Amino acid sequence: MLTDPKQLRINDFDFDLPESAIARFPIAERDLANLLVYRNAIISDLVFKNVPELLHENDLLILNNTRVIPARLFFKKATGGELEILCLEPVGCSHQDAMSAHDPLTWTCMVGGAKKWKNDEVLRIELNIEENEVNFFAKKLRRNEHEFLIEFSWDNSKFVFSEILLKAGEIPLPPYLNRNAEASDVIRYQTVFAKEEGSVAAPTAGLHFTTELLQRLALKGICHEKLTLHVGAGTFKPVSSTLIADHAMHGEIFSIDVKLLHLLKSDHGKRIIAVGTTSVRTLESIYWIGHKLKSGLIPENEMPSLNQWEPYEIMPVYTLVECIDSIITFCERRNQSQFHATTSIMIAPGFHFRICKGMFTNFHLPKSTLLLLVSAFVGADWKKIYDHALSHSYRFLSYGDSSLLLQE
Repeated sequence: MLTDPKQLRINDFDFDLPESAIARFPIAERDLANLLVYRNAIISDLVFKNVPELLHENDLLILNNTRVIPARLFFKKATGGELEILCLEPVGCSHQDAMSAHDPLTWTCMVGGAKKWKNDEVLRIELNIEENEVNFFAKKLRRNEHEFLIEFSWDNSKFVFSEILLKAGEIPLPPYLNRNAEASDVIRYQTVFAKEEGSVAAPTAGLHFTTELLQRLALKGICHEKLTLHVGAGTFKPVSSTLIADHAMHGEIFSIDVKLLHLLKSDHGKRIIAVGTTSVRTLESIYWIGHKLKSGLIPENEMPSLNQWEPYEIMPVYTLVECIDSIITFCERRNQSQFHATTSIMIAPGFHFRICKGMFTNFHLPKSTLLLLVSAFVGADWKKIYDHALSHSYRFLSYGDSSLLLQE
């Protein structure tokens, strides 16, 4: 049985982050970011473009190819006031189906100024798309705790929802950047391999990669594969409770190709290096969801899911290969080439990593679940790493510098 992290105190994962250390904007060239390398408890300072020299032939990089959608919407009320709506995830359909919808659809949303929105008031934005006048409407259906179900509709079915968002919305930059999105963010707050629309935040560790850098890696025999995890609002949610046990993780939907599952179970001396905490969360969820499938803990007609504490509560009795095989069999029975599931996994000290041997990740906020994940991987040395980063002028958070953390 793994160590139960529930009694960890979030104040033990605090540090002083000066405002001057937060990167408000990206640097001019993606791969010229600073790179802190942690290996065998030793820290080195390099530049991100040096990555091909740091990895081994046959290492496998796993990238998250989610694409940030312009999910931040501003609607005018009849009285002239403004309401901000942040689209989190569609209700009753996949992100792909939602983005290609011609008809009204419902999203779970966060709403700024919700108290000023009367229940029967339909909000509207007037748009001009390809010389067509389009009215875009938002109707509040009901509230679920801190979020709302909002029905969106528009009066020209020629256009799909992604086209409406592209015209009406803006990229939802993290609140700690304390600025509005600019034209450059449309490009720089996406990875060069972003494809599947659905995130409200970028998988920021991937922002440092360029197409040319990926080509250099491939020439050395360092391949990369992609999975998809749509990053939700939970990435912005601070841990406000004293004990980690009282923090609720948001569920996030991920997809992974069956072909990649076969690669993950066939170890030919390669290391699996995850690019970003979202890739780490997805990969490590694979073992436990496969374990649940093999144990008969997931009903046949339900989307597989993993809650945040199950990795600490389930006694592991199956190998990684057995768990991955159970997922492959699940997909084969349904004639699916991709596996879809939801994870709320909490990776904190006490977690046993079963797939990831290394990770690229940026520098995170104090008292955050992302810092807990880093601590789970490197142990108490997270303090040494972060002290070094701060004393050597590394840039923090989404547009900041990078680190490569290796277990071997």
